Amino acid sequence: MLSLHTNTAALSAQNSISKTQKSLSTSMTRLSTGFRINSAMDDAAGLQIASRLKAQTSGMAVAMRNTQNSTSMLQTAEGALDEVSNMLVRMKDLATQAADASSTTDDKTAMQSEYDALGQELSNVLKNTTFAGTKLLAGDTGTNGTIASTAGMTFQIGASSSETMAVDLSTDMASLVTDVGSATSNYATAGAGTELTSAANATIGSLETALASVGKVRSGLGAAANRLEHVYNNLANISTNSKAATGLIMDVDFATESSNMTSSQMLLQAGTAMLKQTNSMSSMVMSLLQ
Repeated sequence: MLSLHTNTAALSAQNSISKTQKSLSTSMTRLSTGFRINSAMDDAAGLQIASRLKAQTSGMAVAMRNTQNSTSMLQTAEGALDEVSNMLVRMKDLATQAADASSTTDDKTAMQSEYDALGQELSNVLKNTTFAGTKLLAGDTGTNGTIASTAGMTFQIGASSSETMAVDLSTDMASLVTDVGSATSNYATAGAGTELTSAANATIGSLETALASVGKVRSGLGAAANRLEHVYNNLANISTNSKAATGLIMDVDFATESSNMTSSQMLLQAGTAMLKQTNSMSSMVMSLLQ
């Protein structure tokens, strides 16, 4: 129907152009940002899922750093105890030598002097080994280091509050300190001891007990560090796949979106051309009145 008041063809063309412009704007936004979802209007459910995945992967990244820091802390403590073990072995060698009848009184006095020095260094290592400024092992008199804490150690190994790892070596550390203190008086004092000059043979047994205690704590530290390494590997796997899942939801497919943009541009040009044609229909009405 020809009418001066209502141009149905023009209205249809305008509606089509409006839809095409909206589609073209969406494609351009996606291509410029690289994201398929730029607002909740684009995909409300997808945005919600992607947000949860992002929060999870972000927390995992921090947890991965936690495991690395915790592993470093445990390795620091284990390295200190390795040195303690070396000193105890040397002290046991001295005690074994002093217990022999071939060792004279002067020999035992000389060996006792070295034994005392090693005892003082044992005290220094156990009480002053630190990580990030915090004592790790025995701590000062009346206090416990992180490893010896009676509350144990709790490592945050995941993005949620339930993902923790508890390690309690306080009992083993208490035994270690007691056994080392029994083997050498210089662990607690700086005076001259009598372990080798008066009871070298008995001291051998005390040192064996101390070495066993050190080995037990080192074993616990190694087991915890190994577990943290597996935790790190698992977190890395989960994080990688979670990021991939987020990308599938959020990232734009450039090939598809480029095709959509080209199609929208062509439709917009065609719609504009048709709108121009529909606007000439009113002149046809006027021709009827001539």
